[in-house]
Amino acid sequence: MTSSGEDRGTSGHGSASFGRDVVLAVGLAGICVGGLAVFLKAAGGAGAGMPVVPVVTAVVLGVGVALAKWGVSPVRRGSTARPVPGPAAHRDPYGLEMTAVLDAPAVREVPDVREVTAVQEVPDLDAGALDHTAVDADGFEHAIAALCARDGCTPVEVVGGAGDLGADVIATTPDGLRVVVQCKHYADTNRVGSQDLQRFGGTCFAVHDADVAIVVTTSSYTAPALEYAAGCGIVCVDGEALAAWTDLATPPPWEPDSRAGTASVSTD
Repeated sequence: MTSSGEDRGTSGHGSASFGRDVVLAVGLAGICVGGLAVFLKAAGGAGAGMPVVPVVTAVVLGVGVALAKWGVSPVRRGSTARPVPGPAAHRDPYGLEMTAVLDAPAVREVPDVREVTAVQEVPDLDAGALDHTAVDADGFEHAIAALCARDGCTPVEVVGGAGDLGADVIATTPDGLRVVVQCKHYADTNRVGSQDLQRFGGTCFAVHDADVAIVVTTSSYTAPALEYAAGCGIVCVDGEALAAWTDLATPPPWEPDSRAGTASVSTD
């Protein structure tokens, strides 16, 4: 649409310039003819022997040459119009040319926290893992964790160490009970005393939120320790009860049927 309008404007301007040139040429010719007529009239009235024919011929030739130069002049007044430049396609006002489209930065995907679940490692359940008689204190904690896993607990965690606040193994039973176990890997002559039970009793329920609190030892308990445990609801498993649990001779210590006779006072 814009290009057609500009063509029409240019064509109209050229036509007007040509018409103006014709009018000026005709006017100039008229002036010359009128002046010549006046000259001839004055010359005839004077009666002088003026060479009229050469003068008229010279004037006519001069006018003809002038008109010829006017018509064939390479610089026409009608052609002095400045060309209108066409619109530049996609001109950059700053003189820069875009050569590439920058890719938008990749959106980093944020994982759904509901899909991120902790994977609990189930303890090894081979015969060596269940043999608590051939391990040290750290191995004893893993042996107890293996027994819990064998009897259906999941997840099972070994959390013993510095700052464990008395909990060595934490497990969840098939019935959904939270079991907190403290492991005492003692020699046969080293019995678990009431102070050990008191320290565990202060954290097993209040801190670790245990449904069932259990102390397991390879030795035995003193009478005050068993008395304190009975008053607090702590299940005590001594060496003999541990052997029976390992051999599947008794139910797991978190079962109600096994809590009554899990440990007895040593007479040694």
